[in-house]
Amino acid sequence: MTLETLWRWRVALMAGGVGLLAAIVRFVSLGFPTTLVFDEVFYARGAWSLIALGHEGEWGGENQDFANGDDSQLSTEGDYVVHPLTGKLLIGVGMRIFGPTPFGWRFVGAVLGVATVIMVAFIARHLLRSTLWGAVAGTLLAVEGEHIVLSRSALLDGYMTFFVVAGLGLLVLDRARTRRRLLAAADAARTQEGLSPGDTLPGMGPATGLRWWRLAAIVAFALSATVKWSGLWFAAAFLILSVIWDWADRREAGVERWFLGGLVRAVPAAAATVVITVGVYLASWIPWFRSDESYGRHWAENHPGEGITWLPEGLRSLVHYHEQMLEFHRNLDSPHNYESNPWLWPLQYRPTAFHFEDVPDADCGAERCVSAIHALGHPFIWWFGVAVLVYALWRIVRHRDLTALTVSVGVLAAWVPWLPFAHRTIFTFYTVAMAPFVVLLVTWGLKRIAQPDRLGGEWSTAGAVFAGLYVGAVLIAAGFFLPIWTGMPIPFEYWQLHMWLPSWV
Repeated sequence: MTLETLWRWRVALMAGGVGLLAAIVRFVSLGFPTTLVFDEVFYARGAWSLIALGHEGEWGGENQDFANGDDSQLSTEGDYVVHPLTGKLLIGVGMRIFGPTPFGWRFVGAVLGVATVIMVAFIARHLLRSTLWGAVAGTLLAVEGEHIVLSRSALLDGYMTFFVVAGLGLLVLDRARTRRRLLAAADAARTQEGLSPGDTLPGMGPATGLRWWRLAAIVAFALSATVKWSGLWFAAAFLILSVIWDWADRREAGVERWFLGGLVRAVPAAAATVVITVGVYLASWIPWFRSDESYGRHWAENHPGEGITWLPEGLRSLVHYHEQMLEFHRNLDSPHNYESNPWLWPLQYRPTAFHFEDVPDADCGAERCVSAIHALGHPFIWWFGVAVLVYALWRIVRHRDLTALTVSVGVLAAWVPWLPFAHRTIFTFYTVAMAPFVVLLVTWGLKRIAQPDRLGGEWSTAGAVFAGLYVGAVLIAAGFFLPIWTGMPIPFEYWQLHMWLPSWV
Protein backbone atom coordinates (compact mmCIF):
# COMPACT_ATOMS: atom_id res chain seq x y z
CA MET A 1 0.00 0.00 0.00
CA THR A 2 1.45 3.39 -1.05
CA LEU A 3 1.59 6.38 1.25
CA GLU A 4 -1.00 8.15 -0.90
CA THR A 5 -3.40 5.21 -0.63
CA LEU A 6 -2.85 5.02 3.12
CA TRP A 7 -3.52 8.75 3.39
CA ARG A 8 -6.77 8.41 1.46
CA TRP A 9 -7.89 5.51 3.65
CA ARG A 10 -7.20 7.53 6.78
CA VAL A 11 -9.24 10.47 5.49
CA ALA A 12 -12.08 8.18 4.39
CA LEU A 13 -12.04 6.45 7.77
CA MET A 14 -12.21 9.81 9.54
CA ALA A 15 -15.16 11.01 7.45
CA GLY A 16 -16.96 7.68 7.62
CA GLY A 17 -16.41 7.26 11.35
CA VAL A 18 -17.64 10.66 12.47
CA GLY A 19 -20.44 10.56 9.91
CA LEU A 20 -21.64 7.17 11.15
CA LEU A 21 -21.58 8.30 14.78
CA ALA A 22 -23.48 11.48 13.89
CA ALA A 23 -26.04 9.53 11.84
CA ILE A 24 -26.72 7.01 14.61
CA VAL A 25 -27.34 9.75 17.16
CA ARG A 26 -29.49 11.82 14.80
CA PHE A 27 -31.54 9.16 13.00
CA VAL A 28 -32.34 6.53 15.62
CA SER A 29 -35.97 7.05 16.70
CA LEU A 30 -36.08 10.29 14.71
CA GLY A 31 -39.87 10.02 14.45
CA PHE A 32 -40.21 10.22 18.25
CA PRO A 33 -41.84 12.19 19.81
CA THR A 34 -44.78 11.92 17.46
CA THR A 35 -46.01 15.39 18.44
CA LEU A 36 -44.89 18.76 17.13
CA VAL A 37 -41.98 19.79 19.34
CA PHE A 38 -41.60 23.44 20.40
CA ASP A 39 -41.54 25.70 17.28
CA GLU A 40 -42.12 22.79 14.91
CA VAL A 41 -45.72 23.93 15.24
CA PHE A 42 -44.76 26.89 13.02
CA TYR A 43 -42.12 25.49 10.70
CA ALA A 44 -43.36 21.95 9.99
CA ARG A 45 -46.87 23.21 9.33
CA GLY A 46 -45.52 26.12 7.31
CA ALA A 47 -43.46 23.71 5.24
CA TRP A 48 -46.50 21.53 4.57
CA SER A 49 -48.57 24.52 3.48
CA LEU A 50 -45.82 25.44 1.00
CA ILE A 51 -46.15 21.95 -0.44
CA ALA A 52 -49.94 21.85 -0.40
CA LEU A 53 -50.70 25.43 -1.45
CA GLY A 54 -47.51 26.87 -2.87
CA HIS A 55 -47.51 29.51 -0.14
CA GLU A 56 -47.74 29.62 3.64
CA GLY A 57 -51.39 29.54 4.63
CA GLU A 58 -53.03 30.21 7.99
CA TRP A 59 -53.78 27.30 10.31
CA GLY A 60 -56.77 26.93 12.60
CA GLY A 61 -57.67 24.26 15.13
CA GLU A 62 -55.38 22.77 17.74
CA ASN A 63 -51.62 22.89 17.20
CA GLN A 64 -51.22 19.10 17.41
CA ASP A 65 -53.96 18.25 14.91
CA PHE A 66 -51.38 18.28 12.13
CA ALA A 67 -49.22 15.80 14.05
CA ASN A 68 -52.24 13.53 14.23
CA GLY A 69 -52.56 13.54 10.45
CA ASP A 70 -55.25 16.24 10.16
CA ASP A 71 -54.42 19.20 7.92
CA SER A 72 -58.02 20.22 7.32
CA GLN A 73 -57.49 23.42 9.36
CA LEU A 74 -55.13 24.79 6.70
CA SER A 75 -56.73 27.70 4.85
CA THR A 76 -55.66 29.40 1.64
CA GLU A 77 -55.43 32.74 3.46
CA GLY A 78 -51.82 33.89 3.42
CA ASP A 79 -50.11 33.58 6.79
CA TYR A 80 -47.95 36.37 8.22
CA VAL A 81 -44.58 34.72 8.86
CA VAL A 82 -41.39 36.42 10.01
CA HIS A 83 -38.60 34.28 8.54
CA PRO A 84 -37.59 33.63 4.92
CA LEU A 85 -38.59 30.48 3.07
CA THR A 86 -35.54 28.30 2.42
CA GLY A 87 -35.53 26.44 5.74
CA LYS A 88 -39.21 25.58 5.41
CA LEU A 89 -38.78 24.55 1.78
CA LEU A 90 -36.05 22.12 2.89
CA ILE A 91 -38.25 20.78 5.69
CA GLY A 92 -40.88 20.26 3.02
CA VAL A 93 -38.49 18.11 0.95
CA GLY A 94 -38.54 15.49 3.70
CA MET A 95 -42.33 15.51 3.73
CA ARG A 96 -42.39 15.18 -0.03
CA ILE A 97 -40.45 11.94 0.39
CA PHE A 98 -41.93 10.48 3.58
CA GLY A 99 -45.21 12.34 3.92
CA PRO A 100 -46.37 14.72 6.68
CA THR A 101 -44.98 12.55 9.46
CA PRO A 102 -42.57 13.38 12.31
CA PHE A 103 -39.82 11.47 10.48
CA GLY A 104 -40.66 13.35 7.29
CA TRP A 105 -40.48 16.85 8.72
CA ARG A 106 -37.25 16.05 10.62
CA PHE A 107 -35.47 14.03 7.93
CA VAL A 108 -33.64 16.76 5.99
CA GLY A 109 -32.51 18.45 9.21
CA ALA A 110 -30.90 15.20 10.33
CA VAL A 111 -29.19 14.74 6.94
CA LEU A 112 -27.79 18.26 7.03
CA GLY A 113 -26.75 17.75 10.65
CA VAL A 114 -24.65 14.74 9.66
CA ALA A 115 -23.19 16.67 6.73
CA THR A 116 -22.27 19.52 9.07
CA VAL A 117 -20.37 17.13 11.34
CA ILE A 118 -18.36 15.79 8.39
CA MET A 119 -17.61 19.30 7.11
CA VAL A 120 -16.37 20.39 10.54
CA ALA A 121 -14.06 17.36 10.64
CA PHE A 122 -12.54 18.36 7.28
CA ILE A 123 -12.26 22.03 8.25
CA ALA A 124 -10.45 21.10 11.48
CA ARG A 125 -8.24 18.68 9.59
CA HIS A 126 -7.15 21.47 7.25
CA LEU A 127 -6.73 24.20 9.87
CA LEU A 128 -4.82 21.94 12.27
CA ARG A 129 -3.05 19.94 9.53
CA SER A 130 -3.98 16.64 11.14
CA THR A 131 -6.47 13.91 10.26
CA LEU A 132 -6.48 12.87 13.92
CA TRP A 133 -7.56 16.29 15.13
CA GLY A 134 -10.11 16.43 12.34
CA ALA A 135 -11.56 13.20 13.71
CA VAL A 136 -11.61 14.69 17.22
CA ALA A 137 -13.52 17.75 16.01
CA GLY A 138 -16.03 15.62 14.12
CA THR A 139 -16.54 13.35 17.11
CA LEU A 140 -17.13 16.27 19.46
CA LEU A 141 -19.75 17.83 17.19
CA ALA A 142 -21.37 14.44 16.60
CA VAL A 143 -22.15 14.22 20.35
CA GLU A 144 -22.79 17.93 21.01
CA GLY A 145 -26.21 18.44 22.58
CA GLU A 146 -27.46 21.62 20.90
CA HIS A 147 -26.51 20.26 17.51
CA ILE A 148 -28.15 16.89 18.19
CA VAL A 149 -31.43 18.45 19.33
CA LEU A 150 -31.66 20.92 16.45
CA SER A 151 -30.67 18.25 13.91
CA ARG A 152 -33.59 16.17 15.18
CA SER A 153 -36.10 19.03 15.14
CA ALA A 154 -37.85 20.90 12.34
CA LEU A 155 -36.57 24.31 13.44
CA LEU A 156 -34.67 26.70 11.22
CA ASP A 157 -31.44 27.23 13.13
CA GLY A 158 -29.87 23.89 12.22
CA TYR A 159 -30.47 24.58 8.53
CA MET A 160 -28.84 27.99 8.79
CA THR A 161 -25.89 26.39 10.60
CA PHE A 162 -25.34 23.97 7.72
CA PHE A 163 -25.00 26.77 5.18
CA VAL A 164 -22.74 28.82 7.46
CA VAL A 165 -20.36 25.89 7.99
CA ALA A 166 -20.46 25.15 4.26
CA GLY A 167 -19.50 28.77 3.62
CA LEU A 168 -16.50 28.51 5.93
CA GLY A 169 -15.46 25.23 4.33
CA LEU A 170 -15.56 26.82 0.88
CA LEU A 171 -13.49 29.76 2.10
CA VAL A 172 -10.92 27.33 3.48
CA LEU A 173 -10.73 25.70 0.04
CA ASP A 174 -10.45 29.12 -1.56
CA ARG A 175 -7.57 30.11 0.68
CA ALA A 176 -5.66 26.87 0.03
CA ARG A 177 -5.99 27.29 -3.74
CA THR A 178 -5.29 31.03 -3.75
CA ARG A 179 -2.29 30.73 -1.45
CA ARG A 180 -0.66 28.13 -3.70
CA ARG A 181 -1.20 30.28 -6.76
CA LEU A 182 0.00 33.41 -4.99
CA LEU A 183 3.25 31.86 -3.75
CA ALA A 184 3.97 30.29 -7.12
CA ALA A 185 3.23 33.55 -8.96
CA ALA A 186 5.40 35.54 -6.55
CA ASP A 187 8.34 33.18 -7.10
CA ALA A 188 7.88 33.40 -10.85
CA ALA A 189 7.77 37.22 -10.69
CA ARG A 190 11.03 37.29 -8.72
CA THR A 191 12.71 35.06 -11.28
CA GLN A 192 11.47 37.24 -14.11
CA GLU A 193 12.77 40.40 -12.41
CA GLY A 194 16.10 38.83 -11.45
CA LEU A 195 15.43 38.90 -7.68
CA SER A 196 16.62 36.37 -5.14
CA PRO A 197 14.06 34.04 -3.51
CA GLY A 198 14.04 36.02 -0.24
CA ASP A 199 13.82 39.47 -1.78
CA THR A 200 10.80 41.71 -1.33
CA LEU A 201 8.56 41.75 -4.39
CA PRO A 202 7.73 45.35 -5.43
CA GLY A 203 4.13 46.44 -5.83
CA MET A 204 0.89 44.90 -4.62
CA GLY A 205 1.72 41.37 -5.71
CA PRO A 206 0.41 39.15 -8.49
CA ALA A 207 -3.23 38.61 -9.32
CA THR A 208 -4.68 35.22 -8.43
CA GLY A 209 -7.47 34.95 -10.99
CA LEU A 210 -11.17 34.43 -10.54
CA ARG A 211 -11.82 32.82 -7.16
CA TRP A 212 -14.66 30.39 -7.77
CA TRP A 213 -14.51 28.86 -4.30
CA ARG A 214 -14.99 32.27 -2.67
CA LEU A 215 -17.93 32.98 -4.95
CA ALA A 216 -19.40 29.63 -3.93
CA ALA A 217 -18.85 30.58 -0.27
CA ILE A 218 -20.75 33.82 -0.82
CA VAL A 219 -23.64 31.80 -2.26
CA ALA A 220 -23.58 29.53 0.81
CA PHE A 221 -23.64 32.49 3.20
CA ALA A 222 -26.45 34.06 1.17
CA LEU A 223 -28.42 30.83 1.50
CA SER A 224 -27.90 30.94 5.27
CA ALA A 225 -29.58 34.36 5.26
CA THR A 226 -32.50 32.92 3.28
CA VAL A 227 -33.12 30.64 6.28
CA LYS A 228 -32.66 33.28 8.99
CA TRP A 229 -31.38 36.82 8.65
CA SER A 230 -28.72 36.22 11.31
CA GLY A 231 -26.77 34.32 8.66
CA LEU A 232 -25.62 37.74 7.44
CA TRP A 233 -23.52 38.19 10.57
CA PHE A 234 -21.52 35.09 9.69
CA ALA A 235 -21.18 36.24 6.09
CA ALA A 236 -19.70 39.56 7.18
CA ALA A 237 -17.38 38.01 9.78
CA PHE A 238 -15.99 35.23 7.59
CA LEU A 239 -15.60 37.32 4.47
CA ILE A 240 -13.61 39.87 6.48
CA LEU A 241 -11.57 36.93 7.77
CA SER A 242 -10.85 35.92 4.18
CA VAL A 243 -9.41 39.39 3.54
CA ILE A 244 -7.20 39.01 6.63
CA TRP A 245 -6.05 35.66 5.24
CA ASP A 246 -5.16 37.40 1.98
CA TRP A 247 -3.09 39.98 3.82
CA ALA A 248 -1.23 37.27 5.72
CA ASP A 249 -0.56 35.24 2.57
CA ARG A 250 0.66 38.26 0.58
CA ARG A 251 2.93 39.21 3.43
CA GLU A 252 4.26 35.65 3.57
CA ALA A 253 4.87 35.80 -0.18
CA GLY A 254 7.13 38.80 0.39
CA VAL A 255 4.89 41.33 -1.35
CA GLU A 256 5.99 44.89 -0.56
CA ARG A 257 2.52 46.47 -0.51
CA TRP A 258 0.71 43.46 0.85
CA PHE A 259 -1.93 45.41 2.75
CA LEU A 260 -2.97 47.55 -0.20
CA GLY A 261 -2.83 44.56 -2.53
CA GLY A 262 -5.23 42.57 -0.36
CA LEU A 263 -7.50 45.58 0.16
CA VAL A 264 -7.74 46.42 -3.54
CA ARG A 265 -8.62 42.84 -4.40
CA ALA A 266 -11.27 42.82 -1.66
CA VAL A 267 -13.27 45.50 -3.49
CA PRO A 268 -14.60 43.23 -6.28
CA ALA A 269 -15.25 40.54 -3.67
CA ALA A 270 -17.36 42.99 -1.67
CA ALA A 271 -19.28 44.01 -4.79
CA ALA A 272 -19.82 40.35 -5.68
CA THR A 273 -21.06 39.69 -2.15
CA VAL A 274 -23.74 42.38 -2.45
CA VAL A 275 -24.90 41.28 -5.90
CA ILE A 276 -24.90 37.54 -5.15
CA THR A 277 -26.53 37.91 -1.74
CA VAL A 278 -29.33 40.09 -3.06
CA GLY A 279 -29.85 37.80 -6.05
CA VAL A 280 -29.93 34.60 -4.01
CA TYR A 281 -32.18 36.16 -1.39
CA LEU A 282 -34.70 37.37 -3.96
CA ALA A 283 -34.63 33.99 -5.70
CA SER A 284 -35.55 32.31 -2.40
CA TRP A 285 -38.82 34.27 -2.44
CA ILE A 286 -39.92 32.92 -5.84
CA PRO A 287 -42.77 30.85 -4.24
CA TRP A 288 -44.06 34.03 -2.61
CA PHE A 289 -43.98 35.91 -5.92
CA ARG A 290 -45.69 33.06 -7.76
CA SER A 291 -48.67 32.71 -5.43
CA ASP A 292 -51.42 35.34 -5.48
CA GLU A 293 -52.52 34.24 -2.00
CA SER A 294 -49.15 34.87 -0.31
CA TYR A 295 -49.36 37.24 2.62
CA GLY A 296 -48.95 40.84 1.48
CA ARG A 297 -48.41 39.81 -2.14
CA HIS A 298 -50.66 42.57 -3.51
CA TRP A 299 -49.96 45.29 -0.96
CA ALA A 300 -48.48 47.63 -3.60
CA GLU A 301 -51.54 47.26 -5.84
CA ASN A 302 -53.80 48.15 -2.93
CA HIS A 303 -51.62 51.06 -1.76
CA PRO A 304 -50.71 53.06 -4.88
CA GLY A 305 -48.21 55.82 -4.28
CA GLU A 306 -46.93 54.28 -1.01
CA GLY A 307 -43.62 52.67 -0.23
CA ILE A 308 -40.68 52.79 -2.64
CA THR A 309 -42.69 53.88 -5.65
CA TRP A 310 -39.96 53.39 -8.27
CA LEU A 311 -39.83 49.64 -7.60
CA PRO A 312 -42.03 47.18 -9.51
CA GLU A 313 -45.18 46.33 -7.58
CA GLY A 314 -44.02 42.85 -6.58
CA LEU A 315 -40.73 44.10 -5.13
CA ARG A 316 -42.48 47.03 -3.47
CA SER A 317 -44.83 44.61 -1.75
CA LEU A 318 -41.90 42.43 -0.66
CA VAL A 319 -40.05 45.42 0.79
CA HIS A 320 -43.14 46.45 2.75
CA TYR A 321 -43.50 42.88 4.02
CA HIS A 322 -39.88 42.95 5.18
CA GLU A 323 -40.49 46.22 6.99
CA GLN A 324 -43.26 44.46 8.90
CA MET A 325 -40.99 41.50 9.65
CA LEU A 326 -38.24 43.79 10.92
CA GLU A 327 -40.69 45.64 13.13
CA PHE A 328 -41.87 42.33 14.58
CA HIS A 329 -38.34 41.27 15.50
CA ARG A 330 -37.54 44.67 16.99
CA ASN A 331 -40.55 44.53 19.30
CA LEU A 332 -40.34 40.86 20.26
CA ASP A 333 -40.12 41.23 24.02
CA SER A 334 -43.06 39.24 25.36
CA PRO A 335 -42.00 37.18 28.40
CA HIS A 336 -41.28 33.47 27.88
CA ASN A 337 -40.39 30.92 30.51
CA TYR A 338 -37.30 29.79 28.60
CA GLU A 339 -36.00 33.09 27.26
CA SER A 340 -32.32 33.56 28.04
CA ASN A 341 -29.75 36.30 28.38
CA PRO A 342 -27.19 36.07 25.54
CA TRP A 343 -24.38 37.10 27.88
CA LEU A 344 -24.75 33.66 29.49
CA TRP A 345 -25.13 31.62 26.29
CA PRO A 346 -21.58 30.22 26.26
CA LEU A 347 -22.25 28.75 29.71
CA GLN A 348 -25.53 27.15 28.53
CA TYR A 349 -27.05 28.67 31.65
CA ARG A 350 -30.71 28.60 30.57
CA PRO A 351 -31.33 25.84 28.03
CA THR A 352 -34.62 25.61 26.16
CA ALA A 353 -37.05 22.83 27.07
CA PHE A 354 -38.47 21.65 23.74
CA HIS A 355 -40.63 18.86 25.09
CA PHE A 356 -41.69 17.31 28.38
CA GLU A 357 -44.49 14.85 29.04
CA ASP A 358 -45.33 11.87 31.19
CA VAL A 359 -45.32 8.57 29.31
CA PRO A 360 -47.50 6.29 31.43
CA ASP A 361 -47.39 3.35 29.00
CA ALA A 362 -43.58 3.32 28.69
CA ASP A 363 -41.55 0.52 30.25
CA CYS A 364 -38.71 2.49 31.80
CA GLY A 365 -38.38 0.43 34.96
CA ALA A 366 -39.93 3.04 37.25
CA GLU A 367 -43.34 4.11 38.49
CA ARG A 368 -43.18 7.43 36.63
CA CYS A 369 -41.69 7.64 33.12
CA VAL A 370 -41.13 10.90 31.28
CA SER A 371 -40.00 11.99 27.84
CA ALA A 372 -38.00 15.21 27.76
CA ILE A 373 -36.02 17.11 25.15
CA HIS A 374 -33.75 19.91 26.33
CA ALA A 375 -31.78 22.00 23.86
CA LEU A 376 -28.78 21.90 26.16
CA GLY A 377 -25.24 22.08 24.88
CA HIS A 378 -22.82 19.42 26.06
CA PRO A 379 -21.58 21.06 29.28
CA PHE A 380 -18.03 19.68 29.04
CA ILE A 381 -17.63 21.07 25.51
CA TRP A 382 -19.16 24.48 26.21
CA TRP A 383 -17.58 25.12 29.60
CA PHE A 384 -14.13 24.14 28.39
CA GLY A 385 -14.82 26.20 25.27
CA VAL A 386 -15.25 29.35 27.37
CA ALA A 387 -11.78 28.88 28.85
CA VAL A 388 -10.26 28.22 25.42
CA LEU A 389 -11.98 31.30 23.98
CA VAL A 390 -10.38 33.50 26.64
CA TYR A 391 -7.00 31.95 25.82
CA ALA A 392 -7.57 32.38 22.07
CA LEU A 393 -8.42 36.07 22.48
CA TRP A 394 -5.21 36.52 24.47
CA ARG A 395 -3.27 34.77 21.69
CA ILE A 396 -4.83 37.07 19.10
CA VAL A 397 -3.97 40.24 21.01
CA ARG A 398 -0.56 39.17 22.32
CA HIS A 399 0.79 37.06 19.44
CA ARG A 400 -1.43 37.96 16.48
CA ASP A 401 -2.21 34.27 16.18
CA LEU A 402 -4.07 33.83 12.90
CA THR A 403 -5.24 30.29 13.70
CA ALA A 404 -6.62 31.48 17.03
CA LEU A 405 -8.50 34.21 15.16
CA THR A 406 -9.81 31.73 12.61
CA VAL A 407 -11.27 29.35 15.20
CA SER A 408 -12.71 32.24 17.26
CA VAL A 409 -14.50 34.21 14.54
CA GLY A 410 -17.46 31.83 14.22
CA VAL A 411 -18.06 31.82 17.97
CA LEU A 412 -17.98 35.61 18.13
CA ALA A 413 -20.18 36.03 15.04
CA ALA A 414 -22.81 33.74 16.56
CA TRP A 415 -22.72 35.44 19.95
CA VAL A 416 -21.64 39.10 19.98
CA PRO A 417 -24.35 40.50 17.63
CA TRP A 418 -27.03 39.24 20.05
CA LEU A 419 -25.59 40.94 23.13
CA PRO A 420 -27.30 44.32 22.54
CA PHE A 421 -30.65 42.48 22.33
CA ALA A 422 -30.63 40.95 25.80
CA HIS A 423 -33.99 42.63 26.44
CA ARG A 424 -35.66 40.69 23.61
CA THR A 425 -37.31 37.28 23.75
CA ILE A 426 -34.41 35.13 22.55
CA PHE A 427 -33.34 31.59 23.39
CA THR A 428 -30.20 29.60 24.10
CA PHE A 429 -30.97 27.16 21.28
CA TYR A 430 -29.82 29.90 18.87
CA THR A 431 -26.31 28.81 19.92
CA VAL A 432 -26.59 25.75 17.67
CA ALA A 433 -25.03 28.06 15.07
CA MET A 434 -22.16 28.59 17.50
CA ALA A 435 -21.68 24.89 18.31
CA PRO A 436 -19.52 23.89 15.29
CA PHE A 437 -17.17 26.78 16.00
CA VAL A 438 -17.00 26.03 19.72
CA VAL A 439 -15.93 22.53 18.69
CA LEU A 440 -13.24 23.92 16.36
CA LEU A 441 -12.07 26.18 19.18
CA VAL A 442 -11.96 23.32 21.70
CA THR A 443 -10.10 21.06 19.26
CA TRP A 444 -7.52 23.78 18.64
CA GLY A 445 -7.11 24.14 22.41
CA LEU A 446 -6.64 20.40 22.87
CA LYS A 447 -4.02 20.32 20.12
CA ARG A 448 -2.08 23.13 21.79
CA ILE A 449 -2.16 21.18 25.06
CA ALA A 450 -1.19 17.85 23.50
CA GLN A 451 1.30 19.24 20.97
CA PRO A 452 2.59 22.48 22.49
CA ASP A 453 4.71 24.96 20.58
CA ARG A 454 7.60 24.52 23.01
CA LEU A 455 7.96 20.93 21.74
CA GLY A 456 7.89 21.99 18.11
CA GLY A 457 4.67 20.13 17.47
CA GLU A 458 5.82 16.91 19.11
CA TRP A 459 3.52 15.19 21.58
CA SER A 460 3.53 16.02 25.27
CA THR A 461 2.80 12.89 27.30
CA ALA A 462 0.85 14.77 29.95
CA GLY A 463 -0.96 16.85 27.32
CA ALA A 464 -1.89 13.80 25.26
CA VAL A 465 -3.21 12.04 28.37
CA PHE A 466 -5.31 15.11 29.22
CA ALA A 467 -6.72 15.33 25.68
CA GLY A 468 -7.53 11.62 25.66
CA LEU A 469 -9.21 11.76 29.06
CA TYR A 470 -11.15 14.85 28.03
CA VAL A 471 -12.52 13.25 24.84
CA GLY A 472 -13.37 10.11 26.82
CA ALA A 473 -15.21 12.17 29.44
CA VAL A 474 -17.14 13.97 26.69
CA LEU A 475 -18.26 10.65 25.18
CA ILE A 476 -19.30 9.21 28.54
CA ALA A 477 -21.23 12.37 29.45
CA ALA A 478 -22.87 12.34 26.02
CA GLY A 479 -24.21 8.87 26.75
CA PHE A 480 -25.58 10.19 30.03
CA PHE A 481 -27.30 13.22 28.42
CA LEU A 482 -28.50 11.45 25.28
CA PRO A 483 -31.96 10.60 26.71
CA ILE A 484 -32.79 14.28 27.29
CA TRP A 485 -31.49 15.21 23.86
CA THR A 486 -33.64 12.63 22.04
CA GLY A 487 -36.78 12.35 24.20
CA MET A 488 -36.10 8.75 25.19
CA PRO A 489 -38.54 7.65 27.95
CA ILE A 490 -36.66 7.53 31.26
CA PRO A 491 -37.55 7.42 34.96
CA PHE A 492 -38.48 10.81 36.35
CA GLU A 493 -35.74 10.48 38.97
CA TYR A 494 -33.18 9.87 36.22
CA TRP A 495 -34.34 13.04 34.47
CA GLN A 496 -33.80 14.95 37.71
CA LEU A 497 -30.18 13.75 37.81
CA HIS A 498 -29.56 15.68 34.58
CA MET A 499 -30.68 19.00 36.03
CA TRP A 500 -27.26 20.05 37.30
CA LEU A 501 -28.23 23.71 37.70
CA PRO A 502 -31.55 25.14 38.98
CA SER A 503 -31.73 27.20 35.77
CA TRP A 504 -31.85 24.01 33.69
CA VAL A 505 -35.28 22.99 35.00
